[in-house]
Amino acid sequence: MLLSSLLAIVNEQVTAVALTDIRGALSIGHDDGTWLTALFEAANVTTMVFAPWFAITLTLKRFTIGAVVATMVFGFLCPLAPNLPTLYVLRVLQGVAGGCLPPMLIIAALRYLPPKIKLYGLAGYALTATFGPALGIPLAALWTEYVNWRMTFWQIVPLGLLSCVAIQQGLPVEPLKLERFKSFNWSGFVTGCPAVAMLVIGLLQGDRLDWLNSGFIRVMLGGGALLLIAFIVNEWFHPLPFFGLRLLSRRNFTHGLLTLAGAVILLTGIAVIPSQYLAKVHGYRPLQTTPLALLVALPLLVALPLTAAVLNIQRVDRRWILAIGISLMGVTCFMGSFMTSEWVRENFYWLQSLQIAAQPMVILSILMGVTGGLAPTDGPFASAMFNSVKVFAGVGATSLIDGLGTARQHFHSSMLVDRLGNNALIAAQSVGADHGLATLAQRIHQQSIVLTSADLYRVMGCIAIALLLLVPVLPTRIYPPWCTTPPSSR
Repeated sequence: MLLSSLLAIVNEQVTAVALTDIRGALSIGHDDGTWLTALFEAANVTTMVFAPWFAITLTLKRFTIGAVVATMVFGFLCPLAPNLPTLYVLRVLQGVAGGCLPPMLIIAALRYLPPKIKLYGLAGYALTATFGPALGIPLAALWTEYVNWRMTFWQIVPLGLLSCVAIQQGLPVEPLKLERFKSFNWSGFVTGCPAVAMLVIGLLQGDRLDWLNSGFIRVMLGGGALLLIAFIVNEWFHPLPFFGLRLLSRRNFTHGLLTLAGAVILLTGIAVIPSQYLAKVHGYRPLQTTPLALLVALPLLVALPLTAAVLNIQRVDRRWILAIGISLMGVTCFMGSFMTSEWVRENFYWLQSLQIAAQPMVILSILMGVTGGLAPTDGPFASAMFNSVKVFAGVGATSLIDGLGTARQHFHSSMLVDRLGNNALIAAQSVGADHGLATLAQRIHQQSIVLTSADLYRVMGCIAIALLLLVPVLPTRIYPPWCTTPPSSR
């Protein structure tokens, strides 16, 4: 199950990083290329809402193997698409198949893992939120620079075959529960599917189409919001819902979802801001950004089980671990806000190294709080809500970084031009020294990117502070899964 989830995450991240090379190889323009990502993400996020229900109905083993096979087949066909509309359809279908996989991992962990090792299983799930995304840049660089761009799609085939064999051997055979279709939640399905898809498309296309100045974006966001409200109301009253909204009465579960959304935004920002800065200011390709990604990714293979071992100690309060992890993320953002145009890849090493400890602390503490006290029968509901929030927060983070980045870059460009124009002597010297207005314009553009990146770090720092303030207020003390009764002294 872990391999299948990593397969879905790696497929998503690698194709996103290598999108420029994919567009170039297929002669696809920028605007058309953005739809490859938007349609895939819309299908991916939408599927995560409903996948756990179908997994219980069709059995976890059959459903997961079917989803893995479909993800491989559609991924293999994508580079062979004869035209752009066909490629769009294949990406949507692959998004549907890939979205089925990550929710299955939490269901399997809650259902099959003994209490003593449950936290280590959740550490495996944490790999899909930390280690998996970090592999996107190195693998994209490997395939596009040294092998073939088609491998960005075909790389999942070996891992998919291996995961199918492991699932076939490892999971028990269960009877089908087709009678559940008689009480299928059609009203939730009809309102939830378009709601999530419209919101995702609106968020991902908003920056390109100038947000609410576009009628299309207004329809996507407004219509999606109304349908989402209808979906939530339906889920509250339906006898067989997709979302177990009553789980929100658990303080730790609610806190976990809130903190998860903020943590995903932080993780996305801390990873994206340096790579975008290096690409725009210094012209870095994914290959040159790879060491920065590997600096975080590889140590996580050790840091995650070590963090799980610490949280598995009865005396350790996971709220302190969570607070320390969020604080380290905040420190990273604070230090990044002082960046200058002189910064290169090496300047980010000491910044990113804090994430080796911070990311496992935050993600595992959240998982421990969300799953603590849940019965295996609650697993599908918790998995649907947890994974939907995680992926939707990732879409929101991308939208926030793009939208806020564009707005701040325009602001800083205008301010720099105004300041330069108000001092004719400096302007004349700059033009003369740099042999032309083109060079001066490039310097202004680069400086605006630096100032924008620093602003984005400050926004991420504010999010970290907000998450930190929630820790002493909302969550309650819980103990490791193996500790059935808390110590009397507590």
